[in-house]
Amino acid sequence: MGSMFKVHILGCSSATPTRRHTPSCQIVDYRGNLMMVDCGEGAQRQMRIQGLKFSRLRHIFISHLHGDHIFGLPGLLSTMALHEKGGRLTIHTFAEGIQLLKPMMDFFCGETPFEIEWSEVRPGERYTIVDMPSLSVETIPLDHRVPCTGYLFREKPKERHLNGELARFFNIPVRDLAAIKAGADWVRPETGEVIANARLTTPADPSLAYAYCSDTRPSDKVVDAVSGVNLLYHEATYGDDNKELAWPRGHSTAREAGEIARRAGVDRLVIGHYSKRYRDERILVEQAAEAFGGEVIAANEGMIIDV
Repeated sequence: MGSMFKVHILGCSSATPTRRHTPSCQIVDYRGNLMMVDCGEGAQRQMRIQGLKFSRLRHIFISHLHGDHIFGLPGLLSTMALHEKGGRLTIHTFAEGIQLLKPMMDFFCGETPFEIEWSEVRPGERYTIVDMPSLSVETIPLDHRVPCTGYLFREKPKERHLNGELARFFNIPVRDLAAIKAGADWVRPETGEVIANARLTTPADPSLAYAYCSDTRPSDKVVDAVSGVNLLYHEATYGDDNKELAWPRGHSTAREAGEIARRAGVDRLVIGHYSKRYRDERILVEQAAEAFGGEVIAANEGMIIDV
């Protein structure tokens, strides 16, 4: 069985499309529910290429209101309308983004066969923006030239695994199984004997977390927010050769991204948002890895990464 929690890279360039890369866009696939993070130009084409179904797209999270992160939205929604996707699509963006984008969507996509819901993102705050039964999405304050927010996709704690053989041996009623899987001991009604949960269950699978940190300078707030996540995407627009450009433009170098990952104690690092100056990302991977000391993955269109 394939992974139930994975990330599809649809675009990983900065500012403009290039011959090799398209602007920022990802799909987080959690148990078949698709959530897009940023929507650079060509997002709908990349979804088609990767075989991602429009009908399963539930949320679009916009990190900030620079064109390379939102210009794909009108085309995507128009394409989805032509494919007669039903249900509801929630677009998460800042108040200014709603004021800007909603009239445009109403004009071009006024007759969509699906409902568009607009959800306002509060800049500079860290809070839960979406709460699902087994997954939450939290905001991460970023440090860019304009209000900018990252997103943390975190699985909720999972149930312990029930030992079915022992449950049958003790003749435990079905009504008590949920409490046992949640960690409760069980008391035999006929004798009052307490059967320890550790006898009836084995530990739950670990909960996984993925953090998306778009355009940002190196930030202590990011370190705190993404501490210990399994997979971190952090922008790495420049290498050491152009580090003087990063700070005034609100970006990070690959080495700074690696340092953030090291300080946060994450398992793996994905870098992207490459400047068009770089025709080969290996130097950026090397610099990030020197600072991180762990596995560094260079984002590339078509890549699927298990969280």
